Amino acid sequence: MAERLPKAGGDGTLRLAEPPADLTPRQIVEELDRYIVGQEKAKRAVAIALRNRMRRLKLPPDMAEEVAPKNIIMIGPTGVGKTEIARRLARLANSPFIKVEASKYTEVGYVGRDVESMVRDLADIALEMVKVERSREVSVTARAHVEESLLDILLPSPGPRRDVPEGEPEDQYRRTREKLRQQLREGLLEDHPVEIEVKQDSFPAFRIFGGSGLEEMDISLRESLGGLFGARRKTRRVSIGEAREILQHEEEEKLIDFDAAKREALQRVEQSGIVFIDEIDKIAGRERGQGPDVSREGVQRDLLPLVEGTRVSTKHGMVRTDHILFIASGAFHVSKPSDLIPELQGRFPIRVELQPLGAPEFVRILTEPQNALIKQYRALLLTEGIELVFTDDAIRAIAELAAQVNQQSENIGARRLHTIMEKLLDVVSFEAPEMTERKVTIDAAHVRRMLADIVKDQDLSRYIL
Repeated sequence: MAERLPKAGGDGTLRLAEPPADLTPRQIVEELDRYIVGQEKAKRAVAIALRNRMRRLKLPPDMAEEVAPKNIIMIGPTGVGKTEIARRLARLANSPFIKVEASKYTEVGYVGRDVESMVRDLADIALEMVKVERSREVSVTARAHVEESLLDILLPSPGPRRDVPEGEPEDQYRRTREKLRQQLREGLLEDHPVEIEVKQDSFPAFRIFGGSGLEEMDISLRESLGGLFGARRKTRRVSIGEAREILQHEEEEKLIDFDAAKREALQRVEQSGIVFIDEIDKIAGRERGQGPDVSREGVQRDLLPLVEGTRVSTKHGMVRTDHILFIASGAFHVSKPSDLIPELQGRFPIRVELQPLGAPEFVRILTEPQNALIKQYRALLLTEGIELVFTDDAIRAIAELAAQVNQQSENIGARRLHTIMEKLLDVVSFEAPEMTERKVTIDAAHVRRMLADIVKDQDLSRYIL
């Protein structure tokens, strides 16, 4: 049987984050189908990439080290599901995920963020993921400690008294403490005010902006000099319910091994991190000797080492980027993928084109996904006691009008449905708390009446984003 890459248990050794189940590519696509309509080619590409990661985990360590991820470029207009595919894939794989916009980065020597900061941000995200998981693991123990702390606040330990026989005060104290414990567990004291001591950050907060690495200098100074100022505490008067949350957080922090958590977070970034670089077409352009094209190509050249594999210094430790999966996307209306520098093109061997969305896809988007818009609006208005009913012809009319507005003005894909739906339900959403009628039916005639003027008038249509 093949030897696995290192994992770890409670001894603090490193381990890799694996997906919750050994999903086949077909199952991965089926999971993505629950939230994203169409775009089968893109789904297949990311499903294969994720499955290859699972396969890599089963290889011997020396072979696994040589298997590099096959990075992907998604080509397609806005609003067709590029970002959503990457985000859902990361959730499915339980991987650290960050979405960045290529246009926000500059080459070294220019003012702005350097490309390595995306890896630093990814390390922060991974650490938060690990801390949340570790907090769940110690929550039961922490809850027991919090209960004892609250009882100590409500009923301080009695001092010795000479006029009472020995042992009697302790028995009475224990009985009273158990009664209070029962009341705490039953939630009878949640509003009772208590005074607790909480940690106060005594080190002044400031941030330094500058070149590579300097953007984190404020964190380093805080960690280096924080001990000189000491951990000051202040007294706060809160309800027991609030005190329980504050103390629970503090107890969980005490029980978590942060050094082990950092090591695991860095390992997750290195072995299962996903970086989604949007608007990569905005930095596509060859050097012409002057002007902004030089800067765009400079960003590509700075990005190249990250994608090829390098070591990035973060405040949690060094991160190797050799096995991070990079997914880039862009509309490529003006430029094309071949306008990227050849070295960067070679590091994105998989290219998939996403198709524009029309009325048939909009009908499916409105009704099929688990988070479909119509399901969301029905659930929102049901909280006001309003039953919202959409007829089939109303759904078709919404989809056709959204497609029509996309053709007449800027094509923003499925995002058009959000503003169409807001305009359509504007009156119902505003008047819902005062409405006496508990059932509202939306049909095609109502849809056209509410949206006809905006769709017909080219000037007004720009107000529907």
